[in-house]
Amino acid sequence: MTFTIARSGQILRYNVSWQELEEILAEREDSSATRLAYDRETLEIIRPLPEHEYFKEIIGDLIKDLAEELDIDYESFGSTTWKREDKLAGVEPDNCFYIEKEPLIRGRLDIDLRQDPPPDLVLEIDLTSKSLDRQPIYARLGVPEMWRYDKGKLLIYRLESGDYAETETSLFFAEFPVKKITVFVRDNLGIGRRAIRKKFRAWVKSEK
Repeated sequence: MTFTIARSGQILRYNVSWQELEEILAEREDSSATRLAYDRETLEIIRPLPEHEYFKEIIGDLIKDLAEELDIDYESFGSTTWKREDKLAGVEPDNCFYIEKEPLIRGRLDIDLRQDPPPDLVLEIDLTSKSLDRQPIYARLGVPEMWRYDKGKLLIYRLESGDYAETETSLFFAEFPVKKITVFVRDNLGIGRRAIRKKFRAWVKSEK
C-alpha cells in the first residue's frame, strides 16, 4: 500500500483494499479526531481544524432546530462511518440525518447499509479543498441529499439518476429557504451559539 501526504492535516493513500480499510477502521484509537473517505481503493484521511468543527456543529444545530420548529421527526448520526463493500464506498460525513426514513431506523443502533437505508441528508464542511470528491461516494451509497458549506455559502445537491444536481430547495423541508441558515451563522458569530439558535428559531417561526 502506497500513500502520499496531500497537504497539512490530510493523507491520501492509493491501492487500499477493502480488507485494509477495515483494518484501518478497527485500529483507529480516536475516530472523532479524523474524517475518512474511501472511493474504489483510494483513501483520504483528514484531521479537521477547529474552524471546520465550529461550522459543522453550529450548522448541525440549526438543522436540528429547523426540524423541531417545523415539527419534523429526525435522527442525527454525526460522523458515523457509512460503507458498502459491494460499492467500494465508505465515508464519514461531518454530520448526517435521517428525516423521511427516520421511522425505519427509530431506536436502532445497528444500522447496516447492506439492508437498511442510508441517511437522507449529509452535511459536508469544505473550508479547504478535499483531494477526494465525496459526491460519487454518497451517490453510490444512495444518499438522497447532500449539503455543502463552502466559503460562507450553503450548496444543496439532490440525487437524480445516480448523480447529484444542484438545487435551491431541500427535499425534506417543504420549500423552506434553508440557504438562509448561513446568514445566521455569518452575521451572528459574535453573539454566541445559544443566542444564534434562539434568533434562528424565532425566524423559522416567523417564516412558517
